[in-house]
Amino acid sequence: MKKWVMVLALVLVAILVLSGCGSNNTSSNSGDSDAEIYIPVISKGFQHQFWQAVKIGAEKAAAELNVKITFEGPESETQVDKQIEMLQVALDKNPSAIGFAALDSQAATPLLKKAQEKNIPIIAFDSGVDSDIPVTTASTDNIAAAGLAADKMAELIGGEGEVALIVHDQTSRTGIDRRDGFKNRIEEKYPNIKIVDIQYGGGDHLKSTDLAKAIMQAHPKLKGFFGANEGSAIGVLNAVTELNKATIVVIGYDSGKAQIDAIRSGKMAGAITQNPIGIGYETVKAAVDAMNGKEVPESIDTGFYWYDKSNMDEEQIKAVLYE
Repeated sequence: MKKWVMVLALVLVAILVLSGCGSNNTSSNSGDSDAEIYIPVISKGFQHQFWQAVKIGAEKAAAELNVKITFEGPESETQVDKQIEMLQVALDKNPSAIGFAALDSQAATPLLKKAQEKNIPIIAFDSGVDSDIPVTTASTDNIAAAGLAADKMAELIGGEGEVALIVHDQTSRTGIDRRDGFKNRIEEKYPNIKIVDIQYGGGDHLKSTDLAKAIMQAHPKLKGFFGANEGSAIGVLNAVTELNKATIVVIGYDSGKAQIDAIRSGKMAGAITQNPIGIGYETVKAAVDAMNGKEVPESIDTGFYWYDKSNMDEEQIKAVLYE
């Protein structure tokens, strides 16, 4: 009899142990719903101060909304494959949503489809994606902004002459829209201005410098240069300085200390500034809204401004300049 009691007791203990193990597994799985909300934000790079300002905005929203984010990007804006790898790693972590600024608006589509299949909202920022998968895009109206840069260029060179562009790439939406926004405005409104060359420097100021030098040497009558992002503009500025072509009007895009200093000194005529902190903030905010099932607008216009020596100390402009 005692033997049967002992056997029964052992069976009961075994049942309790197994039950306990099952309980632990259940709580671990259900704990996923209470886990910290995680949103990876994948930018186009880290090499420009613009992206650091976007990061500040994203972190500000994350702190206010009590979510965890990571912010990363490839070392160079030419490393499309590296950015795709980062997107794949982010997807493998099953995040709540993803913020994504595409270097190549086509290359990421297969992974974006995977995110859609897993019901992970994609928030495009800065560069849009040629797809209806992202629930929204938080960005500058780059066509309108580059059009304003073209108007300023025309004004500063007297409505006639030769101009050229250094653009960061021809694959991202920002590169395409800034190029076309400037080019189309010139062609539509200023028949006496001729765009003699458009080159792509990958956002690298050293490569952009070399390209700008080659253009100036090929076109000695050049009157104006538009650099379509921070690295492009600094490359143009360096080339103009090194070849002692101070009469060439240089217009940039974005800000950063080098451009701000150049505009204060008169070496650069002016530039378009975006609202990078606002871009980062709105990206994370839209991601949280989307994952919570809230309605998100199809696009979020984060604004832009022209700034030059005459207005760069005004409060409205100072708020969107970054060093």
